[in-house]
Amino acid sequence: MPELFVGLMSGTSLDGIDAAIVDFGGAGVRLLHSHYQPFQPQLRENLLELHDEGRNELHRAATLANRLSHAYAAAVRTLLAQAGINPPQIAAIGCHGQTVRHRPDAGYTLQLVNGALLAELTGITVVCDFRSRDIAAGGQGAPLVPAFHHELFHDASRHRVIVNIGGIANVTDLPPSGVVTGFDCGPGNLLLDAWIMANMGKSYDENGAWAAQGKVLPALLDTFLSHEFFRLPPPKSTGRETFNLAWLRRALSGTESAADVQATLLELTATGIAQAIGNHCSSATEVYVCGGGARNKALISRLRELLSGAKLDVTDTLGVDAEWLEALAFAWLARQTLNGKPGNLPGVTGAKGPRILGAIYPA
Repeated sequence: MPELFVGLMSGTSLDGIDAAIVDFGGAGVRLLHSHYQPFQPQLRENLLELHDEGRNELHRAATLANRLSHAYAAAVRTLLAQAGINPPQIAAIGCHGQTVRHRPDAGYTLQLVNGALLAELTGITVVCDFRSRDIAAGGQGAPLVPAFHHELFHDASRHRVIVNIGGIANVTDLPPSGVVTGFDCGPGNLLLDAWIMANMGKSYDENGAWAAQGKVLPALLDTFLSHEFFRLPPPKSTGRETFNLAWLRRALSGTESAADVQATLLELTATGIAQAIGNHCSSATEVYVCGGGARNKALISRLRELLSGAKLDVTDTLGVDAEWLEALAFAWLARQTLNGKPGNLPGVTGAKGPRILGAIYPA
């Protein structure tokens, strides 16, 4: 019998909503239908503004959570209509929410969504706020997707690494046996997207074409890599609080070519990933990339050069569309919650132990 969940993901890149219907009723995990809904420009701008301290933050956050919930509900309605599936057929929605602050060092993380409103608008049970319980247990609250990576991609005879390149890049180390580990390793698409938007008004650098026109600036790359985050041992996580356009601009002299800066940012993403794998997953023989960065041909080409000792490919070759893996993961996390099963991996987040994640808002 089908066992259907909806996964909703809107990530650090702030581009829009990934919505996926996932069937857990057969052997394995099956993506039935997917839908991408871009954010309206005003909503994206308001969310970006909330990353910085400002006036009337509590009211702005609450009203933005409501606006986001209406956007999430619209994405779900479109998804179900396209798939020909009715709300009662869906067991639950797993909604990541939109991160506007991630401060595990201060004991909290904030992903905006009004779970009660989303359940009311869709008529479907909602599971959200997945990260808070892990932080309460002493963890980073991120990354959470490695638990799903282990579920899908672990192989008892192969040492694999899964690299997720969203706004932030993270790695999951899947040895044939032993403890699964994983951590954020630095900027993914976040700075690349921000720089091309600031200079060319484009939301992303398709295939890394603009970066390919520039040349890497070694001194600037060294400045980027001197950030203390790259020296921290795992477990660790990061976000826009650390890596943002203001941080990037402080590192510039103002004489650099914009294309050269883009090329250097691509090298920063690739180097951060390669160093993380070299330092913590050096015996891996297979590396698989997922997330929006998996479609950046220039980035994938550079990663192949830096990780020449391992086979590198995208997760599509393992049967899972690289661009939809995170949405699938939050559908799976919602299922874990409803079944009373842990959703975190202590070896990844640093939590005191496995925990059942998420808050449930019944339909």
